[in-house]
Amino acid sequence: MGKERRLLTLVICLVLGAGLAAAVLGASRATAPHTGSAAGGPAPSDYVDIRDVPRVPAPARAPAARADSSPGSMVVECGRNEQGHYNEDNLVVSPGLRSGAHHTHAYVGNLSTDAMSTDASLDAAATSCAGGDRSTYYWPVLRRLDRPGTRPHERAAGHGNAGAILPEASVLVEFRGSPVSKVVAMPRFLRGMTGDAVAHTADSDADVRARWGCSSFPDRSTTRYPRCPEGDRVTRTLIFPSCWNGLDTAGAGHRSHLRFPAANGVCPANTFPVPELRVSLAYEVPAGVPVAIDSFPEQRHSPKTDHAMFVNAMTERRMAAVVGCLNEGRACRN
Repeated sequence: MGKERRLLTLVICLVLGAGLAAAVLGASRATAPHTGSAAGGPAPSDYVDIRDVPRVPAPARAPAARADSSPGSMVVECGRNEQGHYNEDNLVVSPGLRSGAHHTHAYVGNLSTDAMSTDASLDAAATSCAGGDRSTYYWPVLRRLDRPGTRPHERAAGHGNAGAILPEASVLVEFRGSPVSKVVAMPRFLRGMTGDAVAHTADSDADVRARWGCSSFPDRSTTRYPRCPEGDRVTRTLIFPSCWNGLDTAGAGHRSHLRFPAANGVCPANTFPVPELRVSLAYEVPAGVPVAIDSFPEQRHSPKTDHAMFVNAMTERRMAAVVGCLNEGRACRN
């Protein structure tokens, strides 16, 4: 009799356990379309309606320019990756290591860039940029989570990075000057990085530079994925540090040689202002479709982990033209 009771108890526990598991699974499935991806996807709190994001007051958007500033700008026409240049490499952070990024990057500029690139190979390669700029500019891809990836570079990413890659609807590569001084030329093959790819698990947000938005709300930006009105484009603005130490083309942590200016535009001691690189991206995203950038698995596709890299492979003559345009206050395009 005691044995039969124990067996009956075990059966009841199994039935109840199965029911509880089904209920949990059902609840998980009910919320999955909101967060979008497989295990480790973004949390609901990673998304925000752009209309709930406060406007940035005009005076806070940029420091006031001084008489000795460099108020010009130079746009470099590099296309929007029509060539389909993708890989899982990171020449700046992990040179020589195939698939070292563990997620997929999209590129404009130098068409040869991968983990094995060298200064010499970049200098000899073809480019998507006008004016012979062989620099490489790259960032993690943005995916829509309601559609599976089908192309080779989508399936190859792994590490929880899933979904159809959203092609950039527009890419703007732009250099700007300093609001407080003239700028000097970047050295050839200077490496630069912006943002923090491990921001989700980092102890500090000091290196977070994510700026997400919607095309019809240029005065609002957020570190979360924006929900935009129908017809708007989702935007990403990637601003690079512009204060160089005058010595090195790379540095410890990929940051020590190239730092950000203070809020008033002044560079840290013992650094010199160089042209500030901005890469502005825009995507056609249907309203309500969840998106996520590629990331390391433990970063859970947090929008705060947005980041980008570049290597300056302009000729000295081309860089001098950029510097002249900025210092003379002209709006240039090549």
